[in-house]
Amino acid sequence: MLIVKKLLKLKNILEIWRKENKSIALVPTMGNIHDGHLKLISIARKNSDILIVSVFVNPMQFENIKDISNYPRTLNEDCQKLKKNLVNLMFIPEINEMYPYGLTNQTIVNVPKLSYILEGIHRPGHFQGVTTIISKLFNLIKPNIAYFGEKDFQQLVIIRKMVIDMNFDIKIVGIPTVRNQDGLALSSRNIKLNEYELKVAANLNKVMNYMAHQLINIEFNIHQIIKKAKIILVKNGLQPDGLAICDELTLKKLTTDSKNAAILVAAKIGNTRLIDYKKVKLQ
Repeated sequence: MLIVKKLLKLKNILEIWRKENKSIALVPTMGNIHDGHLKLISIARKNSDILIVSVFVNPMQFENIKDISNYPRTLNEDCQKLKKNLVNLMFIPEINEMYPYGLTNQTIVNVPKLSYILEGIHRPGHFQGVTTIISKLFNLIKPNIAYFGEKDFQQLVIIRKMVIDMNFDIKIVGIPTVRNQDGLALSSRNIKLNEYELKVAANLNKVMNYMAHQLINIEFNIHQIIKKAKIILVKNGLQPDGLAICDELTLKKLTTDSKNAAILVAAKIGNTRLIDYKKVKLQ
């Protein structure tokens, strides 16, 4: 496995692979590689000649400096896991490589409307940080295909819109969320939870299942379902921080034409904020 930190070296390696007509897959990450990432990597490995995994803790998508300084960094362990899973190239640029003129002077890639609803309300500026760094990675690597987890579902919808709007010739693939035995979605943030908190956090998935059941089996009232779900979360030790039921494609209110609903939930346990997603077939 090649480990690359500099843009020029990355460019030179990619030129060789392109001359050989190699198909290239990209899995963008912020490191702290867990089984959720490895599921993406496993699928990507089967569907490409060359697999690149980027590891970059992107400062532009964090609300404050404390959050980014607390983000778990496990670079040595990440390297071993990627090598074991037959990744061809690990791209680990420094901040000054990706933002040579600083964050305040960086051109922003912004997907309107979608970036300012739901999670965008709770995390101002987050999604434009995501779309800016992903567009830079896409321009640098020019993958044929890129893989993202569905847990960050709004992010996935936004990236798909960006790819269409910016004419990137890249296929975007969303991979279903990997969960532990209690149903908790795997996340880098889980490392902050103790054993008791991990058990409590599993109620997030249980509440989503409750919301889905209500939506499918009962003449539903979205407002009432969300209200009841918030009560259940609080009773189980979680602080609701954003629950929504919306159209899977548009992230807007459900209509009679909606084929699938997206249940999006966010809740805090202590100082840790967790998010999750569930798809519900309506038609």
